Amino acid sequence: MRFSTTLLGGLAMAAVAAPLAASAQDAPADAPTAPPPAFTVTGGATIVSDYRFRGVSQTDRKVAVQGTATVTHSSGFYASFWGSSIDDYVANGSDQELDLIAGYSHTLASGIKVDGGLLYYYYPGGGNANTDFFEPYADVSATYGPVTGKVTVNYAWSQKALTIGLPGRDKEDNVYLAGDLSAGIPKTPIGLIAHVGHSFGPSWLATDSTGKKGYTDWALGATATYKVLTLGVSYVDTDARFVTGGGRNVSKGGVVASLGVAF
Repeated sequence: MRFSTTLLGGLAMAAVAAPLAASAQDAPADAPTAPPPAFTVTGGATIVSDYRFRGVSQTDRKVAVQGTATVTHSSGFYASFWGSSIDDYVANGSDQELDLIAGYSHTLASGIKVDGGLLYYYYPGGGNANTDFFEPYADVSATYGPVTGKVTVNYAWSQKALTIGLPGRDKEDNVYLAGDLSAGIPKTPIGLIAHVGHSFGPSWLATDSTGKKGYTDWALGATATYKVLTLGVSYVDTDARFVTGGGRNVSKGGVVASLGVAF
């Protein structure tokens, strides 16, 4: 994904107004608190043993370096950047994936959170090939105690970048539906995560090397957090077979480790 992005946590900011008094004894009992800032900035950097996008390795099952930054307005609107190193087989020779995101997030009175926006996948250095594409997304999440569940749908309308190169088919669309569960173990820094998603063809995002249109990916893992650092280990697998030009099956199951820092 992504993202699940993915996407890495936030930093709350607040300022306390200093009392205009000569001593602490003269300060009012309830000192006024300044309103939260209109904009907040969060971000992070991660190194992963393998960058998996919907279960398929984008780095030929090798290490990737990733980074992200998000600017959020108090109204709920946000703009985000996410980037990763990739292998050049992904996008006609490009060695980078840059995701540009704009969206809106809001938590209802019931506690249910809704989020939606537009994601643009950009692959610099891809030559004159059509490799870049847009993908709107929407998700709904809710938290009950230590458990958070989320349902996500991504839809990329028909675009040239998604064609699989068959005669008479110069554009394709794609749908990705996913569910995620995460749970923190009380009184510990340990978290558990589970994911399942399905890609619906016929674009190249969902058509594997055997010609099968549509596949399922899943993952189970755990995280450990210490201050701004997060260590993650997951097992990722699919029921597809994506083979690179070098003959390597990059959709085969495997363990993915990560170490990230948030700021």
